[in-house]
Amino acid sequence: MTTTSTWTSQELDSIERAEELEIASLRRGDSLSSRRTIWVVRVGDDIYVRSVNGPGSDWYRGTRARQEGRVRAGGVDKDVTFVDADGEINSAVDAAYRTKYGHYAAHIIKAITSPGAGSTTMRLDPR
Repeated sequence: MTTTSTWTSQELDSIERAEELEIASLRRGDSLSSRRTIWVVRVGDDIYVRSVNGPGSDWYRGTRARQEGRVRAGGVDKDVTFVDADGEINSAVDAAYRTKYGHYAAHIIKAITSPGAGSTTMRLDPR
């Protein structure tokens, strides 16, 4: 099986344009968890997600065991590795969420850019 280490320009653009992303984590036995629909942002040539409900969210906790899964957004369906983001990227990710989803109510944007949500920021690396 061939592995990919970077997103193609087309994949990045498609995911960036997508309003939402479906995410499923890989469980023991190589089965996928149920898909959850979440928000997704692009910063440079990287794709980021986070849990609006912080680290207690079921879907986020599911990513912790194997740190692998599958995502689907904008016509892209890809196996990924979940990489905990360096805290230094959080301000750029916050700005991307505000820009992309700023048409939603302020309290929703405040939740997705909160310290609790920021602590769950993950970069999605294709594999």
